[in-house]
Amino acid sequence: MTDRRLDRNWDEPTRYPDPAVEVLDPRFRPYVLGSAAVERLWTGARWTEGPAWFGDGRYLVFSDIPNDRMLRWTEETNAVTVYRAPSHNANGNTRDRQGRLVTCEHGTRRVTRTEHDGTVTVLLDRFEGRRLNAPNDVVVHPDGGIWFTDPGYGIVWNYEGHKAPFELPTRVYRIDPATGDAAVVIEDMEKPNGLAFSPDHGLLYVTDTGASHKPGHPHHIKVYDVVDGKRAANGREFCNLGRAMPDGIRVDIDGNVWSSAGWAGPEEDGVHVFAPDGTKIGAIHLPEGVSNLCFGGVKRNRLFMTGAQSLYALYVDAQGAPYG
Repeated sequence: MTDRRLDRNWDEPTRYPDPAVEVLDPRFRPYVLGSAAVERLWTGARWTEGPAWFGDGRYLVFSDIPNDRMLRWTEETNAVTVYRAPSHNANGNTRDRQGRLVTCEHGTRRVTRTEHDGTVTVLLDRFEGRRLNAPNDVVVHPDGGIWFTDPGYGIVWNYEGHKAPFELPTRVYRIDPATGDAAVVIEDMEKPNGLAFSPDHGLLYVTDTGASHKPGHPHHIKVYDVVDGKRAANGREFCNLGRAMPDGIRVDIDGNVWSSAGWAGPEEDGVHVFAPDGTKIGAIHLPEGVSNLCFGGVKRNRLFMTGAQSLYALYVDAQGAPYG
């Protein structure tokens, strides 16, 4: 496993096939490109998060939470520039059906939408009269409903927001696109964090990072049935990452779940890939833990991975589910 730790000189070529990409089950092999290697696109953050691909501009937006900024990596130039600062300790990002950026902000404890003209609309900052904890990650359903997690990491420390008491339980919410009203859709997880829909939007996968606060808590991803596009039901364990902790997740068009993994050491940090039946079929080993990921590029076949301090990418023969 030593070679998979990627203790490599990033200025030197990588021998193909890249030893950082590990096939654990034959079902993963079709997604691996023998002449593609993990690339470190940029480094220099404190804690990166929330990658979101803008195909119309050929760039990736991602967050650097402790540095209170959002960054933009441009495909054409390979340059990283500041997209927004201050960002109110922005974390998770996605785009809605109209191509607008939807963002979870730790510092202001709210979910916002950036309009096409650059103005920012507050979608939600309170529920039943109490402040949200610190929205974390977000996805958009085809009906326009915005689903987001609220584990509260932005108020646990001053490092990623502003330390404060919790006013609400840790939950997953849905914002109705017509009324703007919010409803609780999941409240049986310790720290709901990353989330993603299946390709047909009939399932919702949610990671639980409660292990960092509750000894003995499983490092697992749960899956829920999506009922009428508005409710989550029948929650059950989809997979367990063992020593590694899942965070952000994405799903490809074949229903495989690609999960970030960290806090387990160089043998397991990176990305774990699970078949639709929950079997771990592959892994991408990185020299630092991964917080989140997304598919991008012209063909949605380039996997972007936000590491602790760096941004990585890998071309694969998988395609991310649309709007993932």
